[in-house]
Amino acid sequence: QVQLVESGGGLVQAGGSLRLSCAASGSIFSINAMGWYRQAPGKQRELVAAITSGGSTNYADSVKGRFTISRDNAKNTVYLQMNSLKPEDTAVYYCNAEVRKDPTADGMDYWGKGTLVTVSS
Repeated sequence: QVQLVESGGGLVQAGGSLRLSCAASGSIFSINAMGWYRQAPGKQRELVAAITSGGSTNYADSVKGRFTISRDNAKNTVYLQMNSLKPEDTAVYYCNAEVRKDPTADGMDYWGKGTLVTVSS
C-alpha cells in the first residue's frame, strides 16, 4: 500500500558528495517524521538524520555539519545531502517514514529497501 523508493546511492571518493532521495507513494494521507538510517557490515543500524513534518531535524553526532536532511511535503519526498564523505560513512542507507493512510489511522513505519553508499579512501 505504501512504498518508499530510495535513489542516489553509489560509489564516491572520500571528500565527495552524494544526494539521496526517497519518495513515498501509495495510500498516504499524511507523513509525520521521515528519516534516514544506515547499517554498516557488523554494526547496528543507526539513525543518521530525521525530520518532522514541520521541519525540525535531528542528526547523529557523526554526521553533524556534513549531512543535511530536508523534505518536500508536497512530493512526499525526503532528501539527504551528504558532503565531505568519509570511508566510515560506507553503509546501506534506509529511508523511513511514519505514514498515516487516512485521518483515522495511526502512524505506521515504512521502510525502503535501502541504497548502498560506498566511500573509497
